[in-house]
Amino acid sequence: MKNLYKAVIVLEDGKIFSGYSSKKFEHIGEIVFTTSMTGYQKALTDPSYYDQILVMTYPLQGNYGTNQDQNESNKVQVKGFIIKELTDVPSHWKNKGTLKSFLNKNNIPFVTDVDTRALTKHLRRQGTMMGAISTGNNIKTILKHIQSFPKYGSEDIVSKVSTKKTSVKNHKSKGAPRVIIVDLGVKNNIKRILEKNGCNVIVVPHTLSYQEIESLHPDGIILSPGPGDPMQLLEIAGTVKQISESYPTLGICLGHQILGIAYGASSYKLPYGNRGSNHPVLDTTSKQVFITSQNHGYAIDPKGLEKNMKVSQVNLNDGHVEALNHSTLPVSSIQYHPEASPGPHDTEFIFNNFLNKIKKG
Repeated sequence: MKNLYKAVIVLEDGKIFSGYSSKKFEHIGEIVFTTSMTGYQKALTDPSYYDQILVMTYPLQGNYGTNQDQNESNKVQVKGFIIKELTDVPSHWKNKGTLKSFLNKNNIPFVTDVDTRALTKHLRRQGTMMGAISTGNNIKTILKHIQSFPKYGSEDIVSKVSTKKTSVKNHKSKGAPRVIIVDLGVKNNIKRILEKNGCNVIVVPHTLSYQEIESLHPDGIILSPGPGDPMQLLEIAGTVKQISESYPTLGICLGHQILGIAYGASSYKLPYGNRGSNHPVLDTTSKQVFITSQNHGYAIDPKGLEKNMKVSQVNLNDGHVEALNHSTLPVSSIQYHPEASPGPHDTEFIFNNFLNKIKKG
């Protein structure tokens, strides 16, 4: 790649990594990594990555180009992109442009030629932290900027990605179930799967009251994934509790965490988060293991859960809660992403189970 500027990644603990960029900039944010080997465009447009600086651990990026079908939202959500190697010669029959042109078109700064293996190992040892990507050379000044910047998760981020108005997409079949998605940062593929399964899909702002949701006459509710600390959303936990006591409800990722909080749990921040497409999850009843796609920095502490809300799945890497299931209500939640197709369809049955609960009334 020609016409590149020297760039640095500066972590809040003072660790520095070098690379190159195609433009001059300085951006500060929480630096996180994903171990997924594919899916860079889906990751870039995933609202759960909003305002974060994303490191791809797989060394080669851009090899299959970009196309509109790969977007999980209507814009790029990350604040910056860190990679080892960026190719200018993608090969795929759906390719509509290079990853470099996609990043530049969306004004997303990137740093390439970075030792992403060393960077990831450092974050695994020391934990996720704030940092900067910059073409500046005054490290002391960059560190001061990082130290004065608000910590990720210290404010409500969901309000930045949630829809501001209700939207409805009706299915052509008569009697199609009406599924409301409470938008905490919904991904396009969740809507696609519901539409494929014959649902009327209604996406609503996360701030809607129980009465406003009830007036839309839903048959079931999905609490979507999204970014940030669930403890910043305590004010909607009461609404979530009312919803789940009235309608079949499925929580996904952040939606899972808020549902857990609504039923008495708390949350905590993971050391470096779980982001990737190969995380093993054990069902505690069937003893079946699923390989899941995940993208979260927080998890549920089950202490305090109401007795009817049970932990039904756990993560085999670190033991944290991966699913909740209510013993008397058609209410459940999962920490991972069944819409992300890691297997490629290992856990898509989660949606079928939810729709079966709707059919049973």
